[in-house]
Amino acid sequence: MKYAVITFGCRVNQADSLGFEEQLRAGGAIASPPESADVVVVNTCSVTATSDQGARQTIRRVARDNPNAKIIVTGCYATRRPDEVAVLPNVVRVVGNDDKPRLIRLIAPDVSTAERFGKGHGPCGAAIEPGVAGRTAYTLRVQTGCAEPCAYCIIPSTRGLPRSVPPDDVVGEAERILAAGFKEIALTGVHLGSYGRDLQPQSSLYELLCRLMDFPALFRISSLEPMDCSLDIVDLVATCESFAPHFHLPLQHASDRVLAAMRRPYTIDQYASLVDRIRAQIPDVSIGSDVIVGFPGETDEDFGELARYLERSPLTHLHVFPYSDRPGTAASLMEGKVHGAVIRERAHRVREIGRSLSEHFHDRQIGTTHRGLTLDDGSLVVTENYMKLRIAAAHPRNTWVRVRVTSHHDGELLAG
Repeated sequence: MKYAVITFGCRVNQADSLGFEEQLRAGGAIASPPESADVVVVNTCSVTATSDQGARQTIRRVARDNPNAKIIVTGCYATRRPDEVAVLPNVVRVVGNDDKPRLIRLIAPDVSTAERFGKGHGPCGAAIEPGVAGRTAYTLRVQTGCAEPCAYCIIPSTRGLPRSVPPDDVVGEAERILAAGFKEIALTGVHLGSYGRDLQPQSSLYELLCRLMDFPALFRISSLEPMDCSLDIVDLVATCESFAPHFHLPLQHASDRVLAAMRRPYTIDQYASLVDRIRAQIPDVSIGSDVIVGFPGETDEDFGELARYLERSPLTHLHVFPYSDRPGTAASLMEGKVHGAVIRERAHRVREIGRSLSEHFHDRQIGTTHRGLTLDDGSLVVTENYMKLRIAAAHPRNTWVRVRVTSHHDGELLAG
């Protein structure tokens, strides 16, 4: 059987999709482009209306290009609007997020030879190794679910309450991943910073990181809410080579009034103090962030506060989200909706600021040296602090190298 997996959205979805691929390959299935696959798994996102639309368009395109394909749809859009998804062309099964761990077995009636799938294979077995599905780093989900009341977010209703993978299981996963040949592991979760609070006995993300700090791997911490990024975690990243000098700390806004309306549990001063401390402790660190523009009630003054903070901040790259209503969220019922043209103008301004921040970061990195992992054919390297640099192809994929930054997008290989 030939299969394809199409993934939308966050690193959690990427981790889930990697698990699907491992089980499918372990059962004898062969990876294929969607247009020639027998079965296509579409792992959807629903963080914005655009995400929903992208999933629908992709499903229709797959059905048009491959009329014989059996399409299995899962993820947040499938969980939020299962009936809407089920009537799309060629969709034979819709699997909600809660059933994702059993997806391969659930689809057994819909795909040939499926009785072999999902039996006795861990998340990282012989079927998955660096380079499979284009992945050099392994994305490891250690947590799912969220209980935060952010006014704009639909994800708590599609992912459920926080659930953490027990620490011993995470350690076992890391051991298997390393044995399969991976050298970089991205730790991810829907609300990663809440890791361990639901366990008995309780644990924490910091305690989990301490369990992993002596592994011969580079761990990259995925998106971490600023209120969960403890100084202990910052100190650990600053002093331990097992953790990448790279943070992603969603800001969402720099107006305290808007942050309160969003139900974000911090102030701009608290956020600024955190990222300033990180920059002071780890001078070459990269710090990404998410920003929402056009939230209901956002005034010109509010937006001005956001723009002014971003321009002077130590952030290195931005993900910009123009606000759009998500039915079922508190924000969708709020008054003071910002006109679409104003939202687009503000989003453009913030993206320009983001480009300037990235250029400034790369300017400061020219002449510095870093450890990095080769990707693709060996002519691309991603550094520990999350720069992608073109190099002379002297090493195969998944090789640690030392590289000097020579320009925004180029590096020079160093000996040793």
